[in-house]
Amino acid sequence: MGLGNIFQIAASSMGAESVRLSTVASNLANANATSATPEGVYRARMPVFQTVLDDQGGAGVRVSNIVESTAPPEKRYAPNDPQADGQGYIYAASVNPVDAMVNMIAAARSYQNSVQAMSTAKQLMLDTLSLGK
Repeated sequence: MGLGNIFQIAASSMGAESVRLSTVASNLANANATSATPEGVYRARMPVFQTVLDDQGGAGVRVSNIVESTAPPEKRYAPNDPQADGQGYIYAASVNPVDAMVNMIAAARSYQNSVQAMSTAKQLMLDTLSLGK
């Protein structure tokens, strides 16, 4: 694997982690969303990563899909809520803010690691070029 492949791998990782950060941010923004029906409530989303290999020996990662959580929504008794159903219940998104924040920190660190890998590869290339001077 050449140094050029490092840039391709790191860039694809940064793109995938960017999507992960966006989906986690969306989950956090909708953590307190409610609905009158279990079907209408916001469901947490998560990207699915896939390894990409090409014919020239290049590699990377991409987001192959974004899936919704299958966790059931939280059923709350709130008869005074305007969204309450006939029995006085509302349904809340099953987004755990603590888990989402941990996921966001992990995605940010992965993104940062890819930036550092690109920076190190760049410095190695520059150092190699200066060997002949």
